[in-house]
Amino acid sequence: MKKSNLIALLLTILTALPLTASNTFVINKPDYNMSPYTGMTRQGWIDAAKYLLDGAFAHVKTLDDPMYFPRIGDVCYPKDNSRVRGATLEGLCRTLFVAAPLLKEDSTLTINGIKLADYYRHQLALLVDSTSKQFISHRGNRGPCQDLVEFGGLSISLFVCGDVVWKPLNQSVKDSLESMMESYADGPTISQNWRFFNVFTMSFFKKEGYQVNDALLEKYVKLLINDYRGNGWYLDNPNYDYYSMWAYQLYGRLWSQFFGDRYYPELANMFRRDFNEMYTSYPYLFGRDGHMIMWGRSNMYRFASAAPLPFGNNINYGWMRRIASGDLLQFLQNPYLMKDGVPTPGFYGAFDPVLQGYSCRGSVYWCAKAFLSLMLPKNDPYWCSVENEGDWDQMEMDNVYNHYYQGPKMLITNYPNSGASEIRAFCDYNTLRPGAELFRGSECYNRLSYNSLFPWMADGKNGEVAMNYVVKNQKGEWEPLRRYTTKGFNNGILERTVWLQSDSTFRMTLTDMPLANGILRVDKITGCSHATTIRLGHYALPEKSQRITERIVKLKKHNVAYVINNGEYELAMIPVEGWDSLQFVRTTGLHPEANICEVIDAMATIPANSSPKTFSTLQLFKKGEFTNRELIRAAASINPK
Repeated sequence: MKKSNLIALLLTILTALPLTASNTFVINKPDYNMSPYTGMTRQGWIDAAKYLLDGAFAHVKTLDDPMYFPRIGDVCYPKDNSRVRGATLEGLCRTLFVAAPLLKEDSTLTINGIKLADYYRHQLALLVDSTSKQFISHRGNRGPCQDLVEFGGLSISLFVCGDVVWKPLNQSVKDSLESMMESYADGPTISQNWRFFNVFTMSFFKKEGYQVNDALLEKYVKLLINDYRGNGWYLDNPNYDYYSMWAYQLYGRLWSQFFGDRYYPELANMFRRDFNEMYTSYPYLFGRDGHMIMWGRSNMYRFASAAPLPFGNNINYGWMRRIASGDLLQFLQNPYLMKDGVPTPGFYGAFDPVLQGYSCRGSVYWCAKAFLSLMLPKNDPYWCSVENEGDWDQMEMDNVYNHYYQGPKMLITNYPNSGASEIRAFCDYNTLRPGAELFRGSECYNRLSYNSLFPWMADGKNGEVAMNYVVKNQKGEWEPLRRYTTKGFNNGILERTVWLQSDSTFRMTLTDMPLANGILRVDKITGCSHATTIRLGHYALPEKSQRITERIVKLKKHNVAYVINNGEYELAMIPVEGWDSLQFVRTTGLHPEANICEVIDAMATIPANSSPKTFSTLQLFKKGEFTNRELIRAAASINPK
């Protein structure tokens, strides 16, 4: 190769590398005495925040430069120049979540030669400068929009670091910001967690001495409280997911602290009451290693899921910090998270199927809510308690632990053998809110279950499916089941019903029994007006350092086990009753952790107007390998009747 060509090649490679020095976060001085599982201390969290800010501010050279990042994929906006201003506002307000607690402690914080306090103050002034590209006009007659979301987030950050960012602003800038932001807050919203954005904006400016719509503020707070369904969970209309926690629970707790205790103490006490109940359910949702489950539409916000955990009273602080730090490192130490110094829109790396059209590259910094834990001083018990694994230490091997919550009709399962957590929770299928169907139809919500070890695989066009049923509908298309109704949980068995959205004559009853190493499913088709084909998928395995291996193990009573192994985990599927065949299915571009993944799918044909038909299936998983004896014993122990 010519020298000139070699130089050109090297330059190409170098320019393709992230703008940060490292593609993964490295703990500088891990403390395994205080944090025996993660090594993370409060200083480690500060370093992680600076790591993210280093990458973001690599895109900023002067105070005038907007916080704008290169677009990735086909889903995120802006797809043209029409929404660039919105994307820059998201980048500005959401990166401030990372910076706010740091600025509260160090007003001189400088990154990439930029004093952060100067930058955010300057950028706020540009929002009300009519000559600036960042200028935002008053809402006028428009309905709720993304700007309202960002102003709510901005208001939270100003509550945190207002003395550094807000207080030094020129009074005319303050007045202009209040007038513009209030035009959005004192107006329409969406009947879910969005109401908090109105509430926080109005609350901040009331605290600063401005007149706000007190009646509307109180109304929205009461409506938010009414979304509580018990066991620590709020219904985010139409679904339960991480928004229930890092939005409702976190926002309610912070609003009470920042504002509610002084102005609306009775309402603040209601939020605190509901917040305390969170610890009876939410910690079980994380795996033993603190890893979060890929579930719901907020996946690209990643470790924001840990944001509410530090703020309880008289809790197991060491367990909460072990979860939070494990959750943080789950992503910051994944080599696919960062690109151009910025977290990718996806789960581990960039992954379009998990995104919504309202997301841009800067949206990912909602993850920064996790760094609000740095508001707690270094002598707080959250930082001073030794890491522990909480209730996991009391769980016995070869057992399974189920936690059913009647309020949200949610089942969380812990598996001591593998350290996995699993959840079964669904959208409210009766909701009439516009857009609800889009969420219900998404892989984010319609899986039979979600597991911390096995991020979900998107549906393939040819019936490839993981942890769900797909049915060949009357249009000849593969349609996933999504209209679930939970009947209850008794004697270790979850009972649900489900029907095909395009054809309500196709109905099934579902029973799940979590086992020590997987799930026993006994599901029955109770109605089917047309001949069709049905498929059921196991969890999917990503192909990483080695090609996935396959094997078929003959069992007693003419049964077989289909087994796949990726060098780390093994999945086995045993058709106990009803299935015509099983097959190994390799897919490309459908998994968040690797380009290639593999799943085991079971298939059966169903005649029109057939009598009820039962499908019994063992779906097993294990770290390492199953012995043939283990598979034989598992199959022999099952009585599908």
